[in-house]
Amino acid sequence: MSEGEPSMDKLEELQQHIDACRDDYQKAKGGNRAAGTRVRKAMQDVKNLAQDIRKEMLDVRGDE
Repeated sequence: MSEGEPSMDKLEELQQHIDACRDDYQKAKGGNRAAGTRVRKAMQDVKNLAQDIRKEMLDVRGDE
């Protein structure tokens, strides 16, 4: 991987956040309010990681 390329670590971290909240998502759909809170927090983390990845992609595109 050359400098400026996005690291797979961020993609893996993004996937881990999504995988980790699967059970809580199902619980939240069943009415568990605490699980819903955990899912919302996890989704905020996912949003932030996605934004970081997006910025990396823009940097890579700008280096061409």
